[in-house]
Amino acid sequence: MIYPIVGFGHPTLRKTAQPIDKDYPGLEQLVSDMFETMYAADGVGLAAPQIDLSIRVVVIGFRPYDEKTDTYGDVSEEHVLINPEIIEYRGEKKYFNEGCLSIPDIHEDVLRPEAVVVRYNDIDFNEHTEEFTGMLARVAQHEIDHLDGKVFTDRLSNLRRTMLHRRLADIAAGRVATRYRMKQYKRK
Repeated sequence: MIYPIVGFGHPTLRKTAQPIDKDYPGLEQLVSDMFETMYAADGVGLAAPQIDLSIRVVVIGFRPYDEKTDTYGDVSEEHVLINPEIIEYRGEKKYFNEGCLSIPDIHEDVLRPEAVVVRYNDIDFNEHTEEFTGMLARVAQHEIDHLDGKVFTDRLSNLRRTMLHRRLADIAAGRVATRYRMKQYKRK
């Protein structure tokens, strides 16, 4: 099942997500649906709050992109992070252009460490402590931010956020076109 993506301005994106245990109902199907949702939207990572579930579940998947044909190849790498926490930042901080399915059409350079050590459970609830580097480290940090109620624009300078204010307000109001379904927050 492909879920609608929660758009910027929705309160679920600002909540601290809750840990789950191995008895969480339908976890395997949820993870499968999250991968399907992420790939349908051409994403590389998806956190449960982005589908309006305030739980600590992240999926990350990479598919090679062919610029000549404008198509994606088969999945080359997938990760499921349940109850992840970053326990150490490593390496120097570097800028990289980030985007977010919850904040469509906005891409900005974000400064993050080039490596992180993450403690998490896999789908079978085996605990792992692993160093992530490169793109995996970048995506893991971005998605774990979602679990902590943060979005990538929070990591921009005040000036840059001010410059993006109108575009972010348009997204929050549902005035954005995407190739995937979005779930907007209806203020009362």
